[in-house]
Amino acid sequence: MTLVVFIVVAVAFTLVGVKFWVRPKEAIERVTGVTAIEQEITPTHPSLIFRDVLQKLGSLIPASPKDVTVMQRRMIRAGIRNPNALKYLYGAKLALAVALPIVMTMLVAGSDSDPANKFVAIAAAGAMGFFGPNEYVNLRAKKRQREISRGLPNSLDLMVVCVESGLGLDQAILQVSKELEHAHPDISEEFALVNLELKAGKRRVEALRNLSERTASDDLKKLVAVLIQADRFGTGVAQSLRAHSDFMRVQARQVCEEKAAKLGVKLVFPIFFCILPSLFVVTVGPVAVKIVRELIPMMNGI
Repeated sequence: MTLVVFIVVAVAFTLVGVKFWVRPKEAIERVTGVTAIEQEITPTHPSLIFRDVLQKLGSLIPASPKDVTVMQRRMIRAGIRNPNALKYLYGAKLALAVALPIVMTMLVAGSDSDPANKFVAIAAAGAMGFFGPNEYVNLRAKKRQREISRGLPNSLDLMVVCVESGLGLDQAILQVSKELEHAHPDISEEFALVNLELKAGKRRVEALRNLSERTASDDLKKLVAVLIQADRFGTGVAQSLRAHSDFMRVQARQVCEEKAAKLGVKLVFPIFFCILPSLFVVTVGPVAVKIVRELIPMMNGI
């Protein structure tokens, strides 16, 4: 009896001590700064759940190191620098490759078309779902390259002004990235990355080559080549930038003249298939109606 009483009292005092003196929840709250109740009832956004699902699906797909390197380079050129972006891409490919054929099967199940055509449609839906994300990344990369090429003349002129006012090339790149943050965010981001690489201790030549490799823009590659040559041979950076700016201005004018010269040839098909039929309907239509109503009955009467 004495032993039973001792065990009951010990257990009771232990529970009371844990409840009122130890209080592990409050210790956790003091460390994390978040209450356990708030942490339990915090809702999770559906987009985060979908992202986690894509990440898990992407982890299931085996990929060769060569393909991973190529896709990472493409995604960097598209401006996607999330560490888990490659897993999201593979997860989206797997999800779409399964979902689109299912949807296509539901659509063609009740039709009376040939079974071979149904199979082709389902296979095309699967191929579209599997290769669609890759094409999206390629299109986004090309769009970003166009935006960079569009903003490069303004950034080059601003860089010439900065260098001629007494700033060094590194400070000029930093100033250009700050000034063009809202007007041309893509090229501003790339110049900011160059500045960060220089601060991290990389050589200027290596940082500039990384810039041309990340963007894969032909105009930016030419600018990087000019800057590397000027830095290697000790020529004036301002003079080299001004000469390259004039070259780019002449090249842009020649591109515009080339597009204007091609405009006449490109307008042949729209004119032939869209404008001429309506023109024939307006001009020849009333005459044809009058012939059908008057001339043909007159000829039949004769």
